[in-house]
Amino acid sequence: MQLRPYGEPHDAPITTTVTKQNPLAIAFGTLASASKTRDFWLLFFSFFICGASTNGYVGTNLIAMCGDYGMTEVQGASLLAAMGVFDLFGTTMSGWLSDRFNSRVLLFWYYGLRGLSLMYLPHAFGIDFFGLPLFAVFYGLDWIATVPPTVRLATDVYGKESAPIVFGWVVAGHQLGAAFAALGAGMLRASLGTYTVASMISGGLCLVAAVIVLRINRPAKVPTPQAI
Repeated sequence: MQLRPYGEPHDAPITTTVTKQNPLAIAFGTLASASKTRDFWLLFFSFFICGASTNGYVGTNLIAMCGDYGMTEVQGASLLAAMGVFDLFGTTMSGWLSDRFNSRVLLFWYYGLRGLSLMYLPHAFGIDFFGLPLFAVFYGLDWIATVPPTVRLATDVYGKESAPIVFGWVVAGHQLGAAFAALGAGMLRASLGTYTVASMISGGLCLVAAVIVLRINRPAKVPTPQAI
């Protein structure tokens, strides 16, 4: 299976050189080809941060964080459940938006707003009524909203045949990021006695991702000829 070279028009045909091949060979062959392109690593590291800021940090540590502020496990789990409800609406709307607007711009806003919400989280516990509900709505809408535009970008860059395999490897980056954040946040909590630093680091990484995604699927600039 041959990947579309970087910068080639999106409607260029995808040529398949091998029709019957071992699935494992296809997966690693696609990885070998995709890893030679800049866009693959931009997608990989942005989704690494996505996993770190969702499953790894909030999904794993939020209930324990709530316990630090005197909330019970049931209250912390209820907060996660509320975020999951809003995630259904946010991800569905994100899919609709990805078909109509620039996916890079959508991801910029998703990661940027997620980063700000994580930086707000430690302060939300000190606000009596609106603090945590506001975080649950705002963060919940953004939880998996990054998936549809990421899939769209992978399809735009690598074509419909190769994109599912490439996205599978990008999801591996998501899982690595989740493992990194789950361990890192726990170690910071154990050594510092609070999740505040971990929240700020997670939010800062999301702001980095917001900048990274703007470079995905950007064609290389062709130098203009100099006038004599």
